[in-house]
Amino acid sequence: MKSQYVRELAEGMRVDTHFALVSKEIRSTRAGEAFLSLELGDRTGRIAAVCFRPTSEATAVPSGGVVGVCGTVTTYRGRKRISVEHLTPVSAYDPADLLESSRREIDEVVAEFKGVASTVSDRELRRVLKAVFGDSDFFGRFATCPGARTYHHAHLGGLIEHTLAVAGLCRTLGTMYQGVDTDLLVTAALLHDVGKVDELTYDTAVGYTDEGRLLGHVVLSERRLREAAASLSPAPPPDLLTRMSHAVLSHHGELEWGSPKRPSTIEALLLHHADNLDAKADGFLSLTGGASRAEERWTDSANLFRRPLYAPAPLDDERPVPDVEDARHLVRV
Repeated sequence: MKSQYVRELAEGMRVDTHFALVSKEIRSTRAGEAFLSLELGDRTGRIAAVCFRPTSEATAVPSGGVVGVCGTVTTYRGRKRISVEHLTPVSAYDPADLLESSRREIDEVVAEFKGVASTVSDRELRRVLKAVFGDSDFFGRFATCPGARTYHHAHLGGLIEHTLAVAGLCRTLGTMYQGVDTDLLVTAALLHDVGKVDELTYDTAVGYTDEGRLLGHVVLSERRLREAAASLSPAPPPDLLTRMSHAVLSHHGELEWGSPKRPSTIEALLLHHADNLDAKADGFLSLTGGASRAEERWTDSANLFRRPLYAPAPLDDERPVPDVEDARHLVRV
């Protein structure tokens, strides 16, 4: 077990433990001296690091590995980082120290997923779901894959948890509005992020495959949907497949958010907002939960929402509430 975790690090603290080496870049100072710009991580978060005058051993350590780090926590432009004195490769480590896992039992989550899939009554949609998730190897990876690299559900098992939450929201939304094909909506929800299995790597830290960087999970999800449908005989109705493809391809909502198309059907619109709601809610709770554990009432503004977020204390917490009369100034970002 690690002796120190990212979440515990404070300015001035000495560091002597191991981390996942998330990224590494060789840069030069204005004087022309080489240094390493690093991103380190463990199951509690990530932190920047810098190593001036690196040894050849430190320079040779590949990203994606595990490294022993000795140094001191400092700040640069208002943000914590580790000033590294020694960086060495580590071969013996516990993966549970580096990647956070779901708090739920996997069997429980899988059973819930199968239960939601069984609510789809349309025969053609059920055939497509079986073609995608009936592959036991793929489903095993789907059930363990993180939901994202950062921001939301960024832990082992996060993808299936996020998918279940989105499908549940979609099931409810489908009953609230007229003209919604709820079976199609729920099916699209179950399929909308399957491409993350092809997009993400998660051996020691969550990263991206080459396909993930070049194509992205939106395109990769639609490709898995189409490949699964192509394996069926007889083929599902073309119009049904087109509507499902559209919902999957447009679920990020806007072109600048990574959607090849914007939602143009009611099912696609509802899927987009359900996906966005669950991702934002989980990201919000992750940020405020971290602040609460650090006994802070507010997060900083360096986050997905670009503003400080209020982190109320538990009901049995007797700590005094700090003065926040300047909150209007704080939220201007």
